[in-house]
Amino acid sequence: MNERSALAEALTTIGDRWTLLVIAALLDGPRRFGDLQQAVEGIAPNVLTQRLRELERNALVVARRYSERPPRFVYELTAAGHELAGALRLIAGWGARNAEGATAPRHAVCDTPMEARWWCPTCERIVDEDEDELHYV
Repeated sequence: MNERSALAEALTTIGDRWTLLVIAALLDGPRRFGDLQQAVEGIAPNVLTQRLRELERNALVVARRYSERPPRFVYELTAAGHELAGALRLIAGWGARNAEGATAPRHAVCDTPMEARWWCPTCERIVDEDEDELHYV
């Protein structure tokens, strides 16, 4: 039996551009459909609807009805959806380092570009990516 890696599992759930952009837009808090469409530049309404339904099925987003007629919803991330914030920050940082014109996330207090580090909560120390101690299961 061929077991799938954790990365393959994650990419099956959130591995396309629109899904990640919708999640990023919801990190600031709940939004209505129209607000999401404005926040995710270029997304077609049918694609947004499809991604929101997939995110609901995967328990990353909840839709709360705020109008019965016509039926309208506000969308917000679940706890599992909020867990993706760190991964999105890492991807944004990588994009800033490797894409012309992109900017890295910055520290609001001193405006320094942020860096992400691997941290072992058991050993309570930073683990460098090039160390033999870091491996992917």
